[in-house]
Amino acid sequence: MPLLLFFSLFTLLDFVVLFSVGSQIGLLPTLLLVLATGFTGLYLIRQQGTATLLRARERMAQGELPSSELLTGAALIFGGALMLAPGFLSDALGLLCVMPGARRLLARLLALLNLRWLATVTRQNSSAAQQDEARHDAGWQQHGHEAERQRSDEQGPPLEGDFISRDEPRRRG
Repeated sequence: MPLLLFFSLFTLLDFVVLFSVGSQIGLLPTLLLVLATGFTGLYLIRQQGTATLLRARERMAQGELPSSELLTGAALIFGGALMLAPGFLSDALGLLCVMPGARRLLARLLALLNLRWLATVTRQNSSAAQQDEARHDAGWQQHGHEAERQRSDEQGPPLEGDFISRDEPRRRG
């Protein structure tokens, strides 16, 4: 739900900026800027995508997993989609995803945010898990003692014996 809200607000803000710029500079210059950023994005994606594909092939030929190249390719696709969308905020974010230096900076920022989010979620989950485990252990111990008492009262000491499986043939002798 928060992700949907973020995308909705981002799209709304993007259109507000687009219409504000369009009202200041006019319709034709705004359309030309939107088209120019779209073609620039296509050019950069093609250039960077080809280089990324070549690096991925080299790493695969060496027997290595091209994980960084796959992430770069995903960032290029995401950035290209943003640059093709009409709007100046989406173009700016798409340009950050397509330019190599900015892409590395954006990746570090996302990794930092992801680590903070992961630490928060882990802390919340571990405290909830500890509470659940304590409740489960208390119930288990209480149930275990009752079961031992009931078994010793009703059945006496456990019996020793051999176990014969019905799937196995019986041994004679």
